[in-house]
Amino acid sequence: MMDFLSSFSLPSLDVDILPRWYLAAFFVSGYVIYYICEVAKVPQLVCAPGEFCSFLEVNVPILKERFWPTIWCVESRAQTIIANIFRERLLQQVTYHREVLDMADGGIVALDWLDEGCSASAPVLLILPGLTGSSQAEYIRCLVKAANRSGFRTVVFNNRGLGGVQLKTPRLYNACSGDDLAEVIKHVKGKHPNVPLAATGISMGGLVLGNYISRRGKSVRSQLVAAMLISVPWDLFKACESIEKPGLNMMLNKHLADLLCKTLKKQNHLDWGNLDETFKSRTIREFDSNFTCKAFGYSDTNEYYTDATLHTKLHQFQIPTLCLSAADDPFQPLKALPLDEFKKCKNIAAIVTARGGHIGFMEGILPPSYQGKDDYMDRILCQYFSAIFRDAGKIMDKLDT
Repeated sequence: MMDFLSSFSLPSLDVDILPRWYLAAFFVSGYVIYYICEVAKVPQLVCAPGEFCSFLEVNVPILKERFWPTIWCVESRAQTIIANIFRERLLQQVTYHREVLDMADGGIVALDWLDEGCSASAPVLLILPGLTGSSQAEYIRCLVKAANRSGFRTVVFNNRGLGGVQLKTPRLYNACSGDDLAEVIKHVKGKHPNVPLAATGISMGGLVLGNYISRRGKSVRSQLVAAMLISVPWDLFKACESIEKPGLNMMLNKHLADLLCKTLKKQNHLDWGNLDETFKSRTIREFDSNFTCKAFGYSDTNEYYTDATLHTKLHQFQIPTLCLSAADDPFQPLKALPLDEFKKCKNIAAIVTARGGHIGFMEGILPPSYQGKDDYMDRILCQYFSAIFRDAGKIMDKLDT
């Protein structure tokens, strides 16, 4: 009997007998289903019910649309890095009009203006770059060009030591010192007193702007009509924890620490004291411990990060403020976003996309920058500020007090 059964043999389930196109179609179909169900989603709008929330729902239509991340680049670090590469290679340098502003303490900062084609009554948008960014950073060029096409004058505030300006005093910048920003806003308002002024901050620029707004209460309403914060690390403790994870996160961290050290090395005509330990910094936290804390009088990074963090200050915002974040931002993942606090606040709202990385937000089969079009964050910024500049007075009158 066994001999009889052994004379029969079932065909082997070798995948080689299946057409290769069948296997490819199976995997492609699976990825498309995953992409549609888990990746391409309508962003969350998180805000307490009120005038500002209603304003956004009516005037920023992109918030009701799915965000379609670049289908071959949905991983957070890939979005962050490849968006940078595409914009850097494809976007031309912007020709600004530079203004060097003398500060009260003898220092200087550079303001880069773009108002080509704008009318005399055009509103002004002040832009604050990230940790080591300047007016020629690829994501700033992206925003500036989009804003210019929308008819806004833009002015980029380059932090001390950035933008190719040599320092006159041995002082840089930190995430919560608003003294320089206060002088910049006063200067810009003085030059254009009869037009609306708004501001947007990206990454650490968002921390600087957010701290400025939160600490000035209702008085900020006489200076800025609205704000937008993009890819902000709301909780710096959780941000450091995330960016210090081994692998690509740590590589990004080390890259930024190296850039901070290079900023200091470029200003070697000043007496900074002994910077041996600073130049050994391999993370942002180490740089802050070795340099930033000492330069600004903090006892350690715990004191500095507690002072600079924003997630406990949302209730203090007294102007309309829209915040764009990605749930997979390697600097501030979803679990670190203060969404419960946003739900309690009527003057500040969060838009959270399922994907996008850190200042990435690439979409479509080919990124918009490849096709000469506006990126996702550019379109949100332009829709939002176009509506703000049109109805700023009405919104301000109805804000929660």
